[in-house]
Amino acid sequence: MGTVPLLILAGAYALGSLPLGWLLVKLVKRLDARDYASHNIGIEQTLRVLGPVAAAASLLDALKGAASLVIAWRVSPGALALALAGIGVYLGHLYPVALDLPWRWRRHTRGRGSTLLLGVLLGLGVAGEVPWWVVLPPPLLWLGVTLSSRYPTLGFAAALVTSVLLSLLGGLPFPYVLLTSVVTALALWRSKENIGRMLDGVEVRLGSPAPVAGLDDEIACAFLVHALTPDDWWQANRFAWLHILYRWRLLPLGLVKRLVAGMRPMKMDELTGIVTRDGHKVRVYLLGAPFLPDQIRSQPELAVQRAIQAAWLTKELGADTLGLGAFWSTVGNKGLDVQAQAPVHVTNGGAYTAGTVKVAIPQILEQFRAQGRSLSQAVAAVVGANGVVGFGICRTVAPVVRKLYLVGHGDVHKMDRSRETLARANPSTEIVATTDLAVLQEADLIFTATSDPDPVVYPQHVKPGTWIYDLGRPADVHPSVLQMSGVRVIPGGVVRPPGQLRGRLDIHFGNGYLPACLAETIIMAVTRAYERASLGPSTKSENIDFYVEQAERLGFTVAQEIPTPPLINGAPPASAAPPP
Repeated sequence: MGTVPLLILAGAYALGSLPLGWLLVKLVKRLDARDYASHNIGIEQTLRVLGPVAAAASLLDALKGAASLVIAWRVSPGALALALAGIGVYLGHLYPVALDLPWRWRRHTRGRGSTLLLGVLLGLGVAGEVPWWVVLPPPLLWLGVTLSSRYPTLGFAAALVTSVLLSLLGGLPFPYVLLTSVVTALALWRSKENIGRMLDGVEVRLGSPAPVAGLDDEIACAFLVHALTPDDWWQANRFAWLHILYRWRLLPLGLVKRLVAGMRPMKMDELTGIVTRDGHKVRVYLLGAPFLPDQIRSQPELAVQRAIQAAWLTKELGADTLGLGAFWSTVGNKGLDVQAQAPVHVTNGGAYTAGTVKVAIPQILEQFRAQGRSLSQAVAAVVGANGVVGFGICRTVAPVVRKLYLVGHGDVHKMDRSRETLARANPSTEIVATTDLAVLQEADLIFTATSDPDPVVYPQHVKPGTWIYDLGRPADVHPSVLQMSGVRVIPGGVVRPPGQLRGRLDIHFGNGYLPACLAETIIMAVTRAYERASLGPSTKSENIDFYVEQAERLGFTVAQEIPTPPLINGAPPASAAPPP
């Protein structure tokens, strides 16, 4: 390749790197166009927010694409120059040169440069090197498929593939085949998230735009979830085909874990049908960064990065509140480091999770007494007693039972200090600190609050007739315990939201139920009480009381029994993701 073709490629790349449309929106509307991209919130909402400036910005991008080809044709007429100009300007638009410009215009975006490609097609036609019967069909097909399917992404993909076929079947010179092939590959790669959303049924469609914070009555928030087991990966249609390879051992678990570690957060599902007592409709975007619990623990820096990316995706989807579910709630100093770099409000959901415990335990104790069983003679055990939530349960239970076991692991001295503190406050209660789960066989009441990814309570630990309050997620109690005679397992931190919850994914909370940390995310978004976000290792008692009061006012109720599991890929609807 000579000097002139290289200069054409470099010049086109430099032209493509100029964020002309973005700058126009920034100067006229004082907004960041990437926060209102049509492929995230819908064309209608983009036009509603940006108005005629959106059309002008798109026109600038199209002219940028056309100008690069016209200039190249003037400098060096011929197929090679035009092809290099088209490839260069598109590469520059997608992956602009790193310049220290104001307003951080190089923030990652999932934009596809679709209007720029229209300009490239126009440039090919104006140059006269490509017949119009090759130039016109792709945009016409784009329009037709988009209007008929209501999926702009599907129309875009159809136009791209058609351009490659026409260049091949039309016998065009190789540089044009190269141009259409490279551009199509780049555009489809950039569109992979939207294609995945189409497969999962959560892509925005014409006529069904997403709600935008501050503009619509419907409230949108987001919740970050992760896989509990490898089976959760295959729930998403975009990944379901990989299950066959995994089941046939052609795709080892280690390789899958390395692959998902490189994936950014994705929009996996939408929870709808939530209507609060005061009339607010709520839509929840379930964002998935498909790590397993052990990956979040073993790669804390990457986990924080993914949570921050989820916060930016939340903003791009038109929402302003993000909840961190399950093990995500532990990353970045329990959300503090995430909030420091997030453009939206973040919560780990700890306050309302603690609030449900505060509400549920007195109810459980009263129901236990109402069954004719003596609390004053009962033996209780708290598994995970060395944690903040576990110790809080100990303080509630110790005054009313005969004997209390504090069961934990790790810091034995901390366990002893906790035992001494409780013993001083409750001199009539025998309190024992231990790491031996065998003592559970003596307990009439068992409370679990661990962060262990595997069950810790099995049938050999439980006697018939025991009541168990399981706050762990993943569950601390093995499913086989449910089959034991007279044993009652009560889910902790599980609530039923008001309305008729609808969703597609099964994230292990049962038909119509949500975890308390997601409920806190919703309550915070509805009340706009962002100053009450749960962040960091401590939780204010006033915030716990606030969420308990607001949950009751808005219509959330705490679960008292194990919810019925939902069906996957159909009704009944899905629940939400694990609490912290």
